[in-house]
Amino acid sequence: MKLDSSSHLRNLVLILGDQLDERSAAFDEFDPKQDAIWMAEVAEESTHVWTHQARIAIFLTAMRHFRDALRARKWPVHYRQLDDAENLETLAKELAAAIKKLKPQRLIMVEAGEWRVAQSINDVAEKSGVPLEVRVDKHFFCTREEFAAHAKGRKQLRMEFFYRELRRKHGVLMDDDQPTGGAWNFDAENRASFGKNGPGKIPEPIAFPPDKITREVFALVEEKFPQHPGSLKHFDWPVTPAQAQAALQDFIEHRLPSFGQFQDAMWTGAENLFTDSASRSQAYLFHSRLSAAMNLKLLDPREVIVAAEKEFRAGRVSLASAEGFIRQILGWREFVRGIYWHFMPDYLALNALHATAPLPKFYWTGRTEMNCLREVIGQTLAFGYAHHIQRLMVTGLFTLLLGVRPQAVHEWYLAVYVDAVEWVELPNTLGMSQFGDGGIMASKPYIASGKYIQRMSNYCAGCRYDPAQRTGPKACPFTTLYWDFLLRHETMLAKNARMVMQVRNAARLTPALRREITDHATRLRAEISTAT
Repeated sequence: MKLDSSSHLRNLVLILGDQLDERSAAFDEFDPKQDAIWMAEVAEESTHVWTHQARIAIFLTAMRHFRDALRARKWPVHYRQLDDAENLETLAKELAAAIKKLKPQRLIMVEAGEWRVAQSINDVAEKSGVPLEVRVDKHFFCTREEFAAHAKGRKQLRMEFFYRELRRKHGVLMDDDQPTGGAWNFDAENRASFGKNGPGKIPEPIAFPPDKITREVFALVEEKFPQHPGSLKHFDWPVTPAQAQAALQDFIEHRLPSFGQFQDAMWTGAENLFTDSASRSQAYLFHSRLSAAMNLKLLDPREVIVAAEKEFRAGRVSLASAEGFIRQILGWREFVRGIYWHFMPDYLALNALHATAPLPKFYWTGRTEMNCLREVIGQTLAFGYAHHIQRLMVTGLFTLLLGVRPQAVHEWYLAVYVDAVEWVELPNTLGMSQFGDGGIMASKPYIASGKYIQRMSNYCAGCRYDPAQRTGPKACPFTTLYWDFLLRHETMLAKNARMVMQVRNAARLTPALRREITDHATRLRAEISTAT
């Protein structure tokens, strides 16, 4: 069923690419006899950052599957494909054209996931003179208004206290009014490395081979965006609600039991990494890779949390593992969304450390002699995926220590990760990873030397650099830049109670060693900036 310009249209419901939820508030009181749905694929959403081919593909194929599910319900959907000859390439132009043709009395949508997109749609609605109703997104546990109330009057915002509030409010891992197990988090039990023997055999994660719609999208991406980073070779992401449910059950049964203990661990060891099925296990380890499905709204986070808690209550997983996983969703995921909308649009421009260096070119190729960066960037380009420690303590740590402009780091993360939507990616990158917000998101800069990477992975084995050395030809760049970071920001860091020990260690350095570290770091920056 399609409406044309002569049809009477009450409401035009706008559905964005990360709002693929049939239970969305946008559909409340939807009447297919009076209302219609609008969706659009536009090049702008793949080019405002140089987007990974797999990220483009997951949005487009999930959108097309969602469109077909709505049409199967006999709901009218006005859908613009990227390869339509009439495609106007931006959401604003496509929406303006749809309003002009369909003449709706009202526009309805749930809250956008990106400030830029929200502003664009608001501008179109205002110029068209059609009222726009923006509804609260029921997908989340905490509304923007509730987060603002939580933040009001607080000198500092910390995830831990916010997380406890949500645990109490929603009764998650609670026994009466007390946290299950007598503690709010079990992070200390969830920091193990794999040791010298590695993770052993990891259950192969469920895969979703591309169907006809997905294969058509692949062909389109390869035609329209051939120079974009990454590849579609390993694409096996869930792109429908049914597939997302299957992915959830696969994780709960096969990987959640070991997730907590090893959630920070990193490992690689296959000679032919990223070329066979074994590499999928090594890329994903015990992680769920459910974030993309949740961020597209194919999977309700409530169902994910209920499933994890149920496994603990049934005695099939430890409390530490269940709590560690739930904290990522109920804690960090909700917290970063609150931070994003509470502080935007000014948040995007923050640069508390005054970092100005450009992003190293090897972030787009993986061609570097630093084994840890080569492995993680290679995995990212191959799969569009890296887990949270690979992002925070390898790719993010290096740019922080190097002094890269945080907005450039943000754009890279938004571009290369399949699960990246700005509301969740920006605070995690600019705030937590790069400390660009000066402490709004995190209580300290997350800095470490190469010794941390050596302890949590096998990346350093066979690398030409030695993480124990801070200067000299074999000095690990992470270690050199770690000490240089402490020296460059010594005054600021001395005011941070959580940095006392590291600042004291830097204070013990002799003047000669300080000069040697600074000189080595300066040469290193010059080499990186000129490398092709």
